[in-house]
Amino acid sequence: MLAGKSVIFPIAIPAIGILATIVGVFVVRASKNDKNAMAPINRGVWTAAILTVAGAAVVAGAYLHYWKAFYAVLTGVVLMLVASQITEHFTSTERGPVREVAETARTGPATLTLSGLALGLESSVWAIIAIVLAIGVSIGLGGGNIELTLYLVALTGIGLLSTAGMIVSEDSFGPVSDNAAGIAEMSGEFTGEAERVMVSLDAVGNTTKAVTKGVAIGSAVIASVALFASFIETIGQQLKLPQIGNALFNLPQTAINVSHPTTFIGILIGGSIAFIFSALAIRAVGRSAGTVVVEVRRQFREHPGIMDYTEKPEYGKVIAICTAASQRELATPALLAVLTPVIVGFGINYFALGAFLVGAILTGQLMANFLSNSGGAWDNAKKYIEDGHEGGKGSEAHKAAVIGDTIGDPFKDTAGPALNPLIKVMNLVSLLILPAVISLSHHTAARLSIAGVSLVVLLISIAFSKRKTESMDDDVPTPQAAPATAH
Repeated sequence: MLAGKSVIFPIAIPAIGILATIVGVFVVRASKNDKNAMAPINRGVWTAAILTVAGAAVVAGAYLHYWKAFYAVLTGVVLMLVASQITEHFTSTERGPVREVAETARTGPATLTLSGLALGLESSVWAIIAIVLAIGVSIGLGGGNIELTLYLVALTGIGLLSTAGMIVSEDSFGPVSDNAAGIAEMSGEFTGEAERVMVSLDAVGNTTKAVTKGVAIGSAVIASVALFASFIETIGQQLKLPQIGNALFNLPQTAINVSHPTTFIGILIGGSIAFIFSALAIRAVGRSAGTVVVEVRRQFREHPGIMDYTEKPEYGKVIAICTAASQRELATPALLAVLTPVIVGFGINYFALGAFLVGAILTGQLMANFLSNSGGAWDNAKKYIEDGHEGGKGSEAHKAAVIGDTIGDPFKDTAGPALNPLIKVMNLVSLLILPAVISLSHHTAARLSIAGVSLVVLLISIAFSKRKTESMDDDVPTPQAAPATAH
């Protein structure tokens, strides 16, 4: 396998994927035999995947003359399809898990919440098993050559994202169908057959959004594995080590030994990042939503004509609250992603920084799938009930499902998707600061000063994000004094 061709091959695969995606988009046509909108969407995805695999086989055989590269791309495409099917299984109204969540709504919001949490936890395990098997295939194809293995892992990631156009179009389908239902409801057309179709499309949209998030977080994990090659090579360059290939990766100076206590600390810190990041994101949504509720109640109280359409609501104030909150609450999660690698790298050492990435990647993937799939399942359980099951719209089961959907929105629309860029940003920041971390490893005062300042900034930012922005005390009804009784 020539070096030049091995560089061109990964570029050719996405090009083939783009052409395959164009064909796949035209294949997305509903037929009379389709039960829901997911069937034609899946046909388009499978068509694009098959065409991509066929094109990759031609390029690998006729140009690269190296079939292991093709097998790695094939593994990535299969991983994309498997990840999509896992997500669809746990979030589609046509599958058992969502119907089971809807069934638990009969006994109230508590049991519905528990079933949704259990569903999300289980789904994240199956997703990571699929990723492990895909990486395992690359390891087997590599035959013990670490450089070849990492190249094949990178090709697996390229195969996973080769049909990214179809995946992004699936993601776009979600908000389009959701907004279409909202427009129909506000225009008074959300009744009868139109309502049934819109609810079905909205439910499929929730599934496609969850599929996109599952594939995205899978790609982040695969990319992180390939990025570790650059991490180790950077260590070798900074330490001026003469070894390359397997010899470089097996040196004590480059091996990340988790049995060492300081390295193990890095794993513990990295594993906690996904949790504090999710907490910040969910708390921000809850705080902003509470402010919106207070404002809406104020408008209803001061403008009673809103209910009978004689007065118009003050839309601008609610939009201003949401916009300001989204910009204000963005700062702390962004600082968390940028500063935590700085704190660990300069505060401990580069071994701990590598271990930090390991912990962050693992818990980030698990948490992202858990949050996205739980939220999607709660939302679609509500849609399933609104379609006439478990008592239908307005029933006690539906009221419980609405609560579950409300809990799930920050899960699937905020914290879950945000973990994907979190992992990628931390990986890139770690790789960028690694030369400085190594060069300052013997300058204790300088590196501890950098870590200390970063830690202070981060702690101040977290404390600022947890402040109480607006009191709801004024919205609490004052208890009436009991009337005095004569004795």
